[in-house]
Amino acid sequence: MSTLANLREKLVADDQTGPRQRLVVDAPGLAADPIDMSMAIEEGKAPSSVLPQWLQRHWLNGGGLLAGALLLGVGYGGGPLALAGLLGFIALAVAVAGMLMRRNKVRDADVDAPLLSEHEHDRLWEADEGTSLFATIHDALGDITVTRGMDRRILHANATFRKLTGKSNPEGSTLEEIGLVFRAVTAAQHQDAEIATPDGRRIFAWHDVMFRDPLSGRLSIQSVARDVTEERQAARLREEARLKAEYNSAAKSRLLATVSHEIRTPLSGILGMNHLLAQTPLTLEQANYLTGIRQSGNALVQLVEDLLDFSTIEVGRFQLRPRAETLRPLIEGVVEMLAHRAHEKGIEIAATVAADVPETLEFDPARLRQVLFNVIGNAVKFTQTGGVLIRAGLDGGELVISVRDSGPGMTGEEQARVFGEFEQAGNVLDRSAGTGLGLAISARILREFGGGLSVASELGSGSDFTIRFPVLAVAEQSSDGRRNSLLRNSSILLLAPEGAASTAIAETVRTLGGRCRLIGPADIESLPRSAFGHEDGPLTDLIVDHRMAPWYFREGGGLAALGLRKIFLVNPEERNTHPLDLFDAWLIRPLREQSLIDVLSGRMRGMEKREALIDSPPAFGPVAPEESDVPLNILLGEDDPVNAMLVRAMLTKAGHKVRLVEDFTGLLARTEMTEGRPDIIVTDLTMPGGEGVAVLAQIRAQERRAGLSPLPMIVLTADSRDAIRRQALLAGADAVIVKPVEPQRLIAEVQALSKQSFERACNG
Repeated sequence: MSTLANLREKLVADDQTGPRQRLVVDAPGLAADPIDMSMAIEEGKAPSSVLPQWLQRHWLNGGGLLAGALLLGVGYGGGPLALAGLLGFIALAVAVAGMLMRRNKVRDADVDAPLLSEHEHDRLWEADEGTSLFATIHDALGDITVTRGMDRRILHANATFRKLTGKSNPEGSTLEEIGLVFRAVTAAQHQDAEIATPDGRRIFAWHDVMFRDPLSGRLSIQSVARDVTEERQAARLREEARLKAEYNSAAKSRLLATVSHEIRTPLSGILGMNHLLAQTPLTLEQANYLTGIRQSGNALVQLVEDLLDFSTIEVGRFQLRPRAETLRPLIEGVVEMLAHRAHEKGIEIAATVAADVPETLEFDPARLRQVLFNVIGNAVKFTQTGGVLIRAGLDGGELVISVRDSGPGMTGEEQARVFGEFEQAGNVLDRSAGTGLGLAISARILREFGGGLSVASELGSGSDFTIRFPVLAVAEQSSDGRRNSLLRNSSILLLAPEGAASTAIAETVRTLGGRCRLIGPADIESLPRSAFGHEDGPLTDLIVDHRMAPWYFREGGGLAALGLRKIFLVNPEERNTHPLDLFDAWLIRPLREQSLIDVLSGRMRGMEKREALIDSPPAFGPVAPEESDVPLNILLGEDDPVNAMLVRAMLTKAGHKVRLVEDFTGLLARTEMTEGRPDIIVTDLTMPGGEGVAVLAQIRAQERRAGLSPLPMIVLTADSRDAIRRQALLAGADAVIVKPVEPQRLIAEVQALSKQSFERACNG
């Protein structure tokens, strides 16, 4: 293989392993293969320094003179002309050799410079053009582009970077040396950079991408950054606003919890004393005054509940607790609670449930009761004559409850704002009796149900509120035809004024499969006796409304002669003012469906015993607590003197012995005693001498250390939040009762816990 061939292999190997360096070859080797040498030079595979060295060595060593003599001898045949040509040729050769040597020295000055082919020069030019175009585009967009080596020093930066940093020649510096501050790293190649520009500090979203240079094979970092100062400031302001809103919401919740606690404490004393006073001998006038106090107190309790619910919904912590529940008794219970308020105003209130409504539905009974109480209570509040009629039925897969009243109605503008917070319709007197939160809270609760609350009204013609929400689950025993045949053998003549009560009774009878004919005062005088029959068969029962009793006693002898079972319908407030013995049975308004069935089927003569009718969910009633068969030694912890006297009186009247302590220190001391331990503890959750939940846990820890049986503990608190209740139960409480304390519930809890404690002691 020739020397030049060896040179080519060496060049190829160097091109694969690293930059090609200047090579010095021996002249004789090249002279031995001049053709290969010329080919190597043409192909660009031999270093350009070889040619001048070859010419220098051979020409100046005599080769040039010999060549010149040969040329002159051949061309001119000797003589003076040939000598002159020889000298000129020598001078030309020396000049060419010197030029080539100078060129060689320039190339030798940088021995590390790679040798590039024409193709590589083209690729380098294209890369430079691409980089320039890339930088120009980002300059037009106002973005930053920076190329850095793996040592993090800048190789190239666009004009935007130079302008913003004030560095005209940033090459060779790091970004940190120039003054960039990186923060808020969100990913390995994504972070925010702060740059102190002539216009102030700006924030840039900085992205890094690593790439390999296709010519040199070196790794580099290409960075692109965009000004996001306004976006970051807007995000910061949004975050600050969110944190401020959460803080204000938490502060509002704490304020409402504190205020409700402070309101419930004296309110518990007011209603409790009212309860105790109602058990003493009173005149009718005094009893009426106490009724007014009780109604006002219950209204205040409802206001506190509405405020707490409103706060819970506002902060997004509202939760539904659906379960299988019967709908009809729930509606009837709400109607009964509001009946006393309606009857005091001289208006009617009644409800009816369609036959297609299943007996058991899936819903949150507590929240639905609250919605019904607010909506029906609102209708009673604004109705002065006539009445309020509640109908429940199914519409496709939704439960629909309509509340129709005969009140003054509303304008379109009033209908548009009636569901807003603190909004009220009606005159000044009506608006002063409430806060305007009831309907707003009800609408929000129904939205959580997946339904809604709407109103249709016309000024002077009453209003119709519609509660609508999907039935989430229906029990298997859904309407199977049994309910609509319970009164199939009953044919009833109803003597009653037209209104909500008579309409509900007639619809309920027909819903249950019976027949009912309604005759009012305007029709009864003109009807012949023969018209009292029923076209579908003989009458079986006669229901007389107490407002039709005067006519019946005066001219109803003919009806009595028909041999019908006579049933008297009366308000609970007036049942003692009428001669009930003249009738075979009686019914109390508002009517319960089951009571109507029992009376008409002959299973019951009168009404079952009902709880006292009050204006809010059960709180205080006039019924005295039953005296306990087994007197208990009760340790009472209460620092408020009024509430202490109230609870002590409740427990004493039930036959128990009560010992009072006014702080947690005394409570702990009494529970540590091995002799004379109480049978049960009833304590307030907030007293001097400690924190309530911690004291409960401390009592349980003392019992475990001493090997004592745990004492039943009932906690009284004015804080109705679920979190407080859970904390108390987890700390060791057996029951939590929210103030105002309902006497019957307190006595029932005491007796139940004492019984459980006795059974555990016997089994142990």
